[in-house]
Amino acid sequence: MQHILVLGGGAAGLAAALAAAQTAKGSARITVLDRNAKVGKKLLATGNGRCNLDNRDISPERYFTSSPKALRRLLDAVNEAAPLAWFEGLGLYPRTDETGRVYPYSNQAADVLALLEHHLAALGVELRTGCTVRSLSQSRGGYDLQFETESGRESLRADAVICAMGGEAGPQFGTDGFGTRFAAQCGGRMAPLYPCLTALQCAHPRKSLAGIRAKGCASLLDGTDGRVLAREMGEVQFTDYGLSGICIMQLSGLLAPGRGPKQPVIALDLFPALSEAELSALFARRAGLLGGAAEFWLGLLPAKLGRALWADAGLPEDARALPASAWPKLAAAAKCWRFEGLTPCGWKQAQTTGGGLLLDEVEDDFQFKGCPGLYFVGETLDCAGSCGGYNLHWAFGSGILAGRSAAKRRPAPAPRKKRKT
Repeated sequence: MQHILVLGGGAAGLAAALAAAQTAKGSARITVLDRNAKVGKKLLATGNGRCNLDNRDISPERYFTSSPKALRRLLDAVNEAAPLAWFEGLGLYPRTDETGRVYPYSNQAADVLALLEHHLAALGVELRTGCTVRSLSQSRGGYDLQFETESGRESLRADAVICAMGGEAGPQFGTDGFGTRFAAQCGGRMAPLYPCLTALQCAHPRKSLAGIRAKGCASLLDGTDGRVLAREMGEVQFTDYGLSGICIMQLSGLLAPGRGPKQPVIALDLFPALSEAELSALFARRAGLLGGAAEFWLGLLPAKLGRALWADAGLPEDARALPASAWPKLAAAAKCWRFEGLTPCGWKQAQTTGGGLLLDEVEDDFQFKGCPGLYFVGETLDCAGSCGGYNLHWAFGSGILAGRSAAKRRPAPAPRKKRKT
């Protein structure tokens, strides 16, 4: 009986193990190793505990990668695997919100994990926790694994190995970067890693605005030439170190080393529904009705936020004494409020890992080229999705494909030309 070993008990790993068990139908032994005390730790935190497990609008444009052509090929395969339909076949009943985000009807991530664990147990998949992988080597047409538990060092041999140990993001969930490090040790070409879907630190943060939220449009500019690289609508959260909120996190995905702008700038438009001229006229009308800068913003913006904009435009406190030329100036500030000196926050705040094993390094079933029976899935690969269920669609789909492929293959002699592992 062949042995399939899954490294990592997160979304991709659990999907891989279950898909392998479904396909093997009792003809393979399947073992999952996870370093945490319980599998699915990061899965439980997704979607603020609600598990945004998919999206109705999957497209390559919602992903960040250095290999867009290979992404289209692999995403077609993931879409064909139909992760959401697979979950429905397990008994999940989904609900879709107005933006296309898919959740379990119960809005409980714990229910998604419990559903996976139920089927894994029913099919005899072994889940081993508290296991820290140390090394994996190719041997006799299979793979020898060394790992540590509380009892000491152990070893296992497998005919196929699915590496689903994630990247560097979220170390508080038990990730330690082994997956991407191992892919590099195997001789795989790598895109530099970077924190993705994270808040941004600013060179000169507005600490007085920390905790304030405002809806608007955030644009990522190239500070060297002023080009607009991307725009995102949504709620911006001001922090004591810079900017956060989903729209800011989406833009952080474009800050990949070597691909992003050398001088990134965020420009906030706090009144995207109005043109600059319309906003200027609105401000002029309010001037005769309200007095100082604090009263001027009633019903428009939080007072602290309005006063900060007012000061940035260089306007005096008394709105009634201002010349007509002041309102276009204030409108320009409100339509393009610049934040410079941007750097992504660290791995602990990042929702996912940007960069990783290049997508050209794997086949359509996520098997590592040149190493039969070795697969890389999920966050180990150079593919990071936007917020909204795109990352779990990729994780579940790549895991399903790898698990099915591993269960269908038969042990084979080692390849003539080995890749370093």
